[in-house]
Amino acid sequence: MTDYEAVIGIETHVELQTASKMFCGCPVSFGAEPNSTCCPVCLALPGALPVPNEAAIEGILRIGAALECELVERSLFHRKNYFYPDLPKNYQISQYDVPLCVAGRLALDVDGEEVTVGITRVHMEEDTGKSVHVGEGGRIHGAEYSLLDFNRAGVPLVEIVSEPDLRSAEQARAYGAELQLLVRSLGVSDARLEEGSMRFDANISVRPVGQDAYGTRTEVKNMNSLRSLQRAVAYEIDRQIELVEAGGTVILETRHWDEEAGNTSGMRSKEESEDYRYFQEPDLLPLQIDDAWRQRVQASLPELPAQQRARYAGLGVDPKTAVVLGGSPELGVLFDGAVDAGADLRMVGNWLTVDVVAHLRRESVELDATALNASHLAELSAMVAGGDLSATAAKDVLDRVIAGEGSPSEVAKAQDLIQISDVAAIETAVEGVLAENGEALERMREGDMKPLGFLVGQVMRATGGKADPRLVSDLLRRKAGA
Repeated sequence: MTDYEAVIGIETHVELQTASKMFCGCPVSFGAEPNSTCCPVCLALPGALPVPNEAAIEGILRIGAALECELVERSLFHRKNYFYPDLPKNYQISQYDVPLCVAGRLALDVDGEEVTVGITRVHMEEDTGKSVHVGEGGRIHGAEYSLLDFNRAGVPLVEIVSEPDLRSAEQARAYGAELQLLVRSLGVSDARLEEGSMRFDANISVRPVGQDAYGTRTEVKNMNSLRSLQRAVAYEIDRQIELVEAGGTVILETRHWDEEAGNTSGMRSKEESEDYRYFQEPDLLPLQIDDAWRQRVQASLPELPAQQRARYAGLGVDPKTAVVLGGSPELGVLFDGAVDAGADLRMVGNWLTVDVVAHLRRESVELDATALNASHLAELSAMVAGGDLSATAAKDVLDRVIAGEGSPSEVAKAQDLIQISDVAAIETAVEGVLAENGEALERMREGDMKPLGFLVGQVMRATGGKADPRLVSDLLRRKAGA
């Protein structure tokens, strides 16, 4: 039986979060009333001329710089010609042979294996409108009719094209996840897959292991989550291998991923660049990217996800915690602020990656919509370290702080959760418990420490759970002479 390997390249489209569209002043607004953010330029009415959005070009250069691309000195706009109902001009202003950014790389860690994916190019194009197919399944085939919404037409769109360096569905998902983190860390897009502001097209082929030549590829579309990306790539790899082993031939085509059915189906034959009849956009001048602009872009880059994870590792943060913190710029900011304020990094890291994340998912809210800040985390950490709160009570307090019930000290007092740290008060409770459990005390005096947990529990019960369990344990050991 022949062993096969997959060859995968990914084209990623990212909508930029600019105030206005790429070539006109219409606002960029997700969820606006259909066809309410349009003008003669984005609707391609006669005589309307495009004007480039400098902020969008800056965003593209920032992405390219973060991907270690070369930022070119001179770039051209081209017309990419094709007909589709949601494309007002019947062409798309894009870039062809002179993109803004070329020859980059993105390093991944996939289950402990380091994988470096080459970045062919990062270039600009404008987004299309949106077709809404009304009918069963929401696809054009079988739809009763279609509606067109041109709000998205002309929104600044970045295309990031990888080299065919990925070899598995797991690597494809890791690439998508890392790229999403990088884009979010730059602040140029929210990169929400579920809203279409980041979209993946996967080019997939298979070949016998050891063969240099690539097999015939297919392009898979309609993957709106990282899970979908992984599932679709895995399915298509298996489909192509089964087809080839059965004596069939893979054809060059675009295929649609059906999330519910878990399979791909043919959409149309795959276009090549000559089919688009590219030519230089006559209504736009070439872009000149001078040294000062490139240097400004490089200097503006924030700490990137990989750099952040490396810094956390140097601080002693658990690798899994570092990955989660690095996966959310908002969580990372809270963590850094709390640790800078003196909080215990392991304690805060655990709260953020477990308790806070669980609260956000349970309540379906974003972190910036909550009341939690770094000062709260630092205060809560100090209360636990100082014996004012038990670790268990701290989690309850944290949940209430996130919900906006007040600061940690305010919540702890309101909920009567402040621990008893007075040695004399706890000693009185310990003596009362030992008076009722003399046999357990004798066993401990004889060297059997098994009753310790039971006795600690009894003291905690007697104090309404408010005693500092560490003090309780120390006092019991002292009484037993252990």
